[in-house]
Amino acid sequence: MPFTLPALPYAPEALEPHIDAQTMQIHHGKHHNAYVTNLNAAIEKAPELASWSLDQLCREIATVPESVRTAVRNNGGGHWNHSLFWELMAPNAGGAPGGAVGAAIDAAFGDFAKFRDLFKAAAVGRFGSGWAWLVAAKDGSVSIESSPNQDNPLMEGRHAILGLDVWEHAYYLRYQNRRPDYIDAWWNVVHWGAVDARYAAR
Repeated sequence: MPFTLPALPYAPEALEPHIDAQTMQIHHGKHHNAYVTNLNAAIEKAPELASWSLDQLCREIATVPESVRTAVRNNGGGHWNHSLFWELMAPNAGGAPGGAVGAAIDAAFGDFAKFRDLFKAAAVGRFGSGWAWLVAAKDGSVSIESSPNQDNPLMEGRHAILGLDVWEHAYYLRYQNRRPDYIDAWWNVVHWGAVDARYAAR
């Protein structure tokens, strides 16, 4: 099979109390794993895609054969999004960003507090399931956007440096329907060093 489930970069309980271990186990081991399984099944039906990387599948989604395009969009997007999501969180993280990405956030939004408010608004305002993103342009400017389902900025040719999963499976066990509370808690586990590295690689 061309794609496999990546291991979590920390123990499932490492993000407690902000994200609980049971949610992490189900989110990673069940939901993310299903995206990988279903993506591989789709590629079996279009073997010309077997040599494509995950980035290429997302970036060139419009050229994927129509017979499997929806399956690749949903499941390839789900695999890409979640693989990034785990890397952008860490225990003993959070706080305000420093470095180049911190400066870019301040330049775009005024300060970190204003950025947090605007990012939260995008995440809360995403109807149904989807993601909120911080995207970096080649010139170093950053902007906030959101996407439905498992779509991502790479599918539109843009470079995501931070992403938040607002599907209910990401938070319902602990937060139920309180998406805003989940978002507030998530800031405590954002791995700004990883975000800054993605910003540098734009």
